[in-house]
Amino acid sequence: MSGLTHLDEDGAARMVDVGAKAVTAREAIASGRIDMSADAARAIADGLVKKGDVLAVARVAGIMAAKRTADLIPLCHPIALSAVTVDFYLDDSGVTVTATARTAGQTGVEMEALTAASVALLTVYDMAKALDKAMVISGVCLMAKTGGKSGDWRRTR
Repeated sequence: MSGLTHLDEDGAARMVDVGAKAVTAREAIASGRIDMSADAARAIADGLVKKGDVLAVARVAGIMAAKRTADLIPLCHPIALSAVTVDFYLDDSGVTVTATARTAGQTGVEMEALTAASVALLTVYDMAKALDKAMVISGVCLMAKTGGKSGDWRRTR
């Protein structure tokens, strides 16, 4: 079990001690997609969803979620985020979200970016479910990260 950083020598879960790690600039980008009917996508684009501006609310939800990641994922460190952005690409069959999280710290922000993307997509679903209950959220993944001991990484597949 020595290769698993979130387990102690007895196999019990633990939070990794990052106290000796250097403070570095870190960034992570995550994305995901929600597919829906053309009618639902058009209603979002035209601002006709009865609950309000779907993408504006989803953006705020994603940012708020990134800030609460340590409350949701048991072994994540609370991180002082310097920036979180949540962007959308809307087409005739759904919405793609890209979330970026940044910090200067001792641990990465991958989980914050993934949480922001996930909650933004869930919010789109919640706000548009009256139009299309068959929407499908998929493909939530880390696209890239920079900083830290392991260096830079970018998704290639």
